[in-house]
Amino acid sequence: MRILYIHQYFITPNEPGGTRSYWFAKELIANGHQVVMLTSRNKQQELVEKKLIDGIEVIYVKNPYSNNMGIISRLWSFFRFMLLSTWLGLRQKNIDLVYATSTPLSIGIPALAIKQFKGIPYIFEVRDLWPEVPIQMGAIKSSFIIKLLNWFEKKIYTSAKHVVALSPGMRDGVIKTGITPNKVTMIPNMAKKDEFFVRAKNWEVARTFNLNTNHFNVVHFGAMGIANGLEYLVKAAAVLKEQSIHNIDFVFLGEGKTEADLKKICESQHLTNVKFLGKHPMKIVSEIVNICDCSMVSFSDIPILYTNSPNKLFDSLSAGKPLIVNSAGWTKEMVEKHNCGVYVDPQKPEDLANMLIKMAANPVWLQEMSVNSRRLAEEVYDKTILCKKFVNVIEAYNVQKPAETFS
Repeated sequence: MRILYIHQYFITPNEPGGTRSYWFAKELIANGHQVVMLTSRNKQQELVEKKLIDGIEVIYVKNPYSNNMGIISRLWSFFRFMLLSTWLGLRQKNIDLVYATSTPLSIGIPALAIKQFKGIPYIFEVRDLWPEVPIQMGAIKSSFIIKLLNWFEKKIYTSAKHVVALSPGMRDGVIKTGITPNKVTMIPNMAKKDEFFVRAKNWEVARTFNLNTNHFNVVHFGAMGIANGLEYLVKAAAVLKEQSIHNIDFVFLGEGKTEADLKKICESQHLTNVKFLGKHPMKIVSEIVNICDCSMVSFSDIPILYTNSPNKLFDSLSAGKPLIVNSAGWTKEMVEKHNCGVYVDPQKPEDLANMLIKMAANPVWLQEMSVNSRRLAEEVYDKTILCKKFVNVIEAYNVQKPAETFS
């Protein structure tokens, strides 16, 4: 098949961020399919530029986007990509199937248009339950707009040939709109065992980023947005300072809308146990995660965020890191069931501070969780396993048989 893959934020392993679409596209090509990736990037000379990347035909449109943008700027970026991807998508020839991955929900517009005008079916991927996420976070308050977006969400699902969801909660959210369960497959984010793994610490990287390897380092890597609730970590750092605990450091890797505010809080409270290292390609991120002692996956305490399936969680499993989660959803159940991490109360920063003190004093316990993390990554969430399941979903459509359901 020749597949048009629409993803506004497609990136490769040489760039910072999640690479799910890259690995899926590579697996499709390995199985004899052709992939045209329709995406965007912030800077380029022409409005539309084409590149061949590892066998993937990538069509880039110039469309600025950043986590630091305000709501209006983000909406404009979504709207602009929606128009450009619809125009470019309709011009593609010999396409057999469209794979459209959210967010934003507006990514469904080009898929719907191509189906309507060219009769090409599409599969829709749900990475976050929109519009419910922005509604619960208070970004959308108009009852009229909420009704309109809920209708649009259902329209996208019902018109799709199949729906892929990234977590059990997202799968349930799709089914709740009235979609039959056998039309939805859950494929979570994946552990990249060849990119994140346990090895000797890279002392040169530790020196470059001023990491104190004699301290217990907890790392947060990835987006630093409002949804991540990272002020919780800074408050825990303040609790440790008040208790005169000086051997535990917080390491932030990434960027986002809340980064500047977090730095201001740290400066005003003279928190020397918090380090901001910026945004880096996967190779550097992997080295720093390997140096750190445990990984924190943080979200604001909002029920819809309990359904999240963050890349950092699966990369941390792959890296053999004990996990700390503060979301009372399926990630809490996962780390507790497999004894690869712990849950802390998102309303109590002192709960996190006390847990870090306990972990720093128990290397045997840490090693046990580390082994369990890596085992879970290899046996359940490895990308070679999940990429094959993804291709099964695509090809199940092609041969008109029910898609395999991941559980």
